[in-house]
Amino acid sequence: MSPLARGRTAARIAAADTLRELPKRRPQAAAEPTAEVIWELVDVDRYEIREAAVVLGYVDVVGAVFVALSGPWYASAVEVRQTLRFEEAVDVLRSAHRR
Repeated sequence: MSPLARGRTAARIAAADTLRELPKRRPQAAAEPTAEVIWELVDVDRYEIREAAVVLGYVDVVGAVFVALSGPWYASAVEVRQTLRFEEAVDVLRSAHRR
């Protein structure tokens, strides 16, 4: 095996090991109906985030990353943050809505 091929193989193995270290993503349990902020799984990997009856935005689950999208309609929502924590994505949407 050539040194170049060995380098590519080592890089692939390192990348695979890094991906295994990322936390597993399970669906978030639905928020309590009495909670201030409510999220609901609306697609296989998408949550709608609401405060009272107002839609703050959406959180997409992309691999191990939560992508926060601000806006009342998914088609026109704007990405505001990528994070590894669901709670942080929700907090960002709450902050973006208050501005």
